[in-house]
Amino acid sequence: MHIIETRDLCHTYKNNIDALKNISFIAPRNTRIAIIGPNGAGKSTLFKHFNGVLKPTSGKVLIRGEPITKENIREVRRTIGLVFQNPDDQIFSPTVEQDVAFGPANMGLDDETVKHRVSESLRIVGLSDYRTRVPHHLSGGEKKRVAIAGIIAMEPQVLVLDEPTAGLDPQGVREIIRFIHDFTVKYGMTVIFSTHDISLVAELAEYIYVMNNGSFVAKGTVAEIFSQPNLLTSVRLDLPVLPKLISSLRARDIPVEMGYTFQEAESAFLKAFGKDV
Repeated sequence: MHIIETRDLCHTYKNNIDALKNISFIAPRNTRIAIIGPNGAGKSTLFKHFNGVLKPTSGKVLIRGEPITKENIREVRRTIGLVFQNPDDQIFSPTVEQDVAFGPANMGLDDETVKHRVSESLRIVGLSDYRTRVPHHLSGGEKKRVAIAGIIAMEPQVLVLDEPTAGLDPQGVREIIRFIHDFTVKYGMTVIFSTHDISLVAELAEYIYVMNNGSFVAKGTVAEIFSQPNLLTSVRLDLPVLPKLISSLRARDIPVEMGYTFQEAESAFLKAFGKDV
């Protein structure tokens, strides 16, 4: 049983725009899944169906094999944590501590448990010293971490991140990469994320769905998707820099093994140029 599954999911907005068209998707446990595509492809709309923010026009959304209903919506939102692209859409409390505590407190947990979850969540995102800070006075990257902490304080099984690195500086991007990696490796979460940063996909994703005009146009592993540059071009995306460079060298008959992450590319270059790996 998959933790999230959609079957022929369709969504039409009131202005008759078909945002999702027959989307079939699965998210196994403890995986990192990237959904990529141009602006307006339908990624955010799809994410809002995963925890019942939006209802399907037709088709199904199943959480652990069960459809989302009025009766189980609260449990669904404990299971599927959604972090919006703009953290200001999610942060509203006077202090960081109060904001992170909001979710677990509304789950009916006792004060001691809430306090423990807040402390642990802030530790995970590196904001332990920010408890009394005003969230709206923080930087964009810090706000995003507060929003993530507020979701993981509810201990979801799935973390859904809409453009997690949008507007962040390089240090913020590195921190988000570490968080996403740790969520699966250390905490066993499934992480689903959308991004326009194709290099981030290469570093983190185990599986990729490519989306355009409300439909999936391809799906596969990192190697399967990034071995199709024409596919990426068709949805206004490009290869990450490292495989693009390796492809250029190979076109000039320089024997470099393909690599998609920094470590893979580094190993390929060292091997190609006779250095010890």
